[in-house]
Amino acid sequence: MQKSTLWIRMTALSALGATLAMASAYKLPEQSTRSMALSAAYVAGADSADASYFNPANMGWIEGNALVEAGLNYIHLPEIEFRGSVGGVPSDDNSKTEDFLIPYFHYLSSAHGAWRYGLSLVAPGGLSKRWTKPIQKMKAEEFTLKIFELNPSVSYTFSDTFSIGGGIRVLYADGKVKGYLKNAYAENMTGDTVEFGYNLALSYRPEPATTLSATYRSKVDLGLEGSSKGFVAIGSPQLPYYDTDGGVSVPLPATLALAAAHTFADTTVEIVYERTFWSSYEKLDFHFDDKTVDAIFGQPIDKDWKDTNTVRIGVTHRLNEKWTVMAGYAWDETPIPEKSLAFELPDADANIFSAGAIMQVNKDTEAGFAILYDHKSERDIHAPANENGIDGTFKKGGAVLANFSIGYRF
Repeated sequence: MQKSTLWIRMTALSALGATLAMASAYKLPEQSTRSMALSAAYVAGADSADASYFNPANMGWIEGNALVEAGLNYIHLPEIEFRGSVGGVPSDDNSKTEDFLIPYFHYLSSAHGAWRYGLSLVAPGGLSKRWTKPIQKMKAEEFTLKIFELNPSVSYTFSDTFSIGGGIRVLYADGKVKGYLKNAYAENMTGDTVEFGYNLALSYRPEPATTLSATYRSKVDLGLEGSSKGFVAIGSPQLPYYDTDGGVSVPLPATLALAAAHTFADTTVEIVYERTFWSSYEKLDFHFDDKTVDAIFGQPIDKDWKDTNTVRIGVTHRLNEKWTVMAGYAWDETPIPEKSLAFELPDADANIFSAGAIMQVNKDTEAGFAILYDHKSERDIHAPANENGIDGTFKKGGAVLANFSIGYRF
């Protein structure tokens, strides 16, 4: 295989791999008003319909009969600024901005003895990124990933001090990636899948004002299957046009959260430590039905992501019977090492700030709203440590999220 063709193969593989793994590096844990307002420091203190998703062990301790929450998350992804070179070629560029509206739903049943049931429909991850300049477009003309999760759950409450819960994760993922280099190649890949996992939770209350919790979400391998269309115009063999079935498997890593919440009169403070096991993403390995396409694009490449830590803190204060206000902060590590970072996923460590409020409309109905700012640190990348030849600085980026929800107690 000629060197130019090998370079094309690595470029296209890197592009699709980052796309499909984007839900891992860009998780969206903020799937309710309370979770967004508290920067997802909402595990031990989960006390509404959304406990069905964030900590089903708490469901048996929630007062009242059935509860529901339906809401809409708005996500704004600002442009990412890159200043530097790729392979020694000046390559300054700004990515395009992206905007999304994502609905969600949580349901919590009335109690059935010591048992209680929940159901959540959420979008726990996914992203889209587009660049405009030729060097960036050869890897990331467009890539998009959508993930939806249906999570039925159940809890069993042993006493006022101890409860357990768990659920089944049903995930649907749909991915798309486009790469283009004039007079060299074009690639248009699409794929989707339905996969299954599980989540577990336990909560312990040594005293009524204090809750200690642990939750675990299993690793889920996204085995996306679909098609690949395009052409390769340089190297050997050349492919004026190809259309073949193919696929790739990328892990969504397991996550462990340890949380403690304590209520001081009208104020609750929660601290969460979260460990995400990104190291399961060691290699990126594609397969294609067409043997020639598989020979060009089907060789595995190293990713070598690392496990990461996230620390979250949230404060909830009840002002009066009508208003409850919340604020949160989180520090979040990136799993992507310098050597494998590329334009498809120029991730960095983040500081996250959030706030929100719940308004009690009447005794059964509430309205909530929240806002969150995810600030990515500036990141310098150097070649040859970076295997993609990137030598420069990524700035800006991050995300701005807003939320509106309606909750009802039956």
